[in-house]
Amino acid sequence: MTNSNLPASVADDKRIMLIVNPISGTGNKKDVPEVVERTLAAEGYSTDVRFTGGRGDATMFASEASDKGYYGVLACGGDGTVNETARALCGSQTALGILPAGSGNGLARHLGIPMDVELAMEIVCQRNVVPSDYGSVNGVPFFCTFGMGFDAAVSHRFARQNHRGLLSYVRSALSEYVQFRPTTYTISANGKLLTEKAFLVAVCNASQWGNNAYIAPEASLTDGLLDITVVHSGSPIDAAVMGMDIFTGFISKNTMVHCFRAPAAVIYRSEKGEAHVDGEPMMLDEILDVKCHRGALRLFTPLDRDRFRPIVTPIKEMLRDARLSLNHIFR
Repeated sequence: MTNSNLPASVADDKRIMLIVNPISGTGNKKDVPEVVERTLAAEGYSTDVRFTGGRGDATMFASEASDKGYYGVLACGGDGTVNETARALCGSQTALGILPAGSGNGLARHLGIPMDVELAMEIVCQRNVVPSDYGSVNGVPFFCTFGMGFDAAVSHRFARQNHRGLLSYVRSALSEYVQFRPTTYTISANGKLLTEKAFLVAVCNASQWGNNAYIAPEASLTDGLLDITVVHSGSPIDAAVMGMDIFTGFISKNTMVHCFRAPAAVIYRSEKGEAHVDGEPMMLDEILDVKCHRGALRLFTPLDRDRFRPIVTPIKEMLRDARLSLNHIFR
């Protein structure tokens, strides 16, 4: 079935590029090209396979595909690989598909794409391409989340670890929590000025950081707005409650949290410092110009996606992950 929104020149093109990051996440990706090529061949598509060898490769490959008018580009990796691929496709007619194979897979999880290559390919084969938003901070694109404060500090610590995966991330978070100190931020948005001492500030295009940690449960990729979550500091007990609220989807109800939406914002802090863009650590200036770019990225998305419900959706996602893990063990 072809999405009626697709221009004829795009819908008729039968070339799809697969970009694989061989070192993302923890799984082996040696079988991915064969699965993708077999699946796409059955649908009448040819596959151009590329492997990344360093930072920027995915952007270079995706730019080539866009320039040549490929129907789609599939990014097999984590949110960093997705970011590099997507930034080359913004404003083009070439659609982005995600084959999640990273540590967090925040954007894929937001979209409801299964953590399994064969099942994720079923989404691509549905050919449901939706114009979706992305955000930028000082001109740097993000497709899932941009953050400052505690989550940025954790991203920087996690990047220095020898091992990837959820357990390594949790260890990084616990180590950082012991020494972290909150920062004062001033946020200009929606014609108002807000100054707060915060544990973290997350600017979200999608609903979660990854691993079903919902920092903005109601975020949408198609509303032209960014969800901004300001988390204040508190006691260790407050932090434990916050953690539970993040994983159950109740964070917006927490009294330590201030949530709002805006199409753009300017965030001020006292000095240049740590930040993360889609989980990738970087240093950014003291003045941060954040914008939402509405409908600028074409995304392969599931035809059916249930509305987020606190507790219910997280439990469903957890059970789906467990089922897929068992299937991989006994396959």
